[in-house]
Amino acid sequence: MIFRNWTGLCKKEKADDYIHHLHQDTFQEIEKIDGFIKASILKRELPEGVEFLVITEWQSLDAIKQFAGSDYDTAVVPQIVRDMMVRFDEKVRHYEII
Repeated sequence: MIFRNWTGLCKKEKADDYIHHLHQDTFQEIEKIDGFIKASILKRELPEGVEFLVITEWQSLDAIKQFAGSDYDTAVVPQIVRDMMVRFDEKVRHYEII
C-alpha cells in the first residue's frame, strides 16, 4: 500500500470551491481506478490562506500511474485548481505502508 501526499495553499475565499472540486471532480475520477483505496483532505488555517494536505491511498504504484501517468511524482494540478492556489507542491510524496 502506498500513500500519495500533496500540499497546496489555497486562497481563503476559494477554500470551499477547492473542497467542492475535490469531491465532485478529482475523487469521482480516481474512484474509478482499480487499486485506489481512499482519499482524505486535511486543512489548516494560515495567515496567507488555507493549507490543504490531500492524502490518497493506493494498492500499488501501477494504480497511481493510471491517475498520474509515468511521471507519477509530478503533481496532477488542473488549471482550475492552479487558479485557486497561492502556492502548491509541484511534486508529490509517496510513502509505503510498513
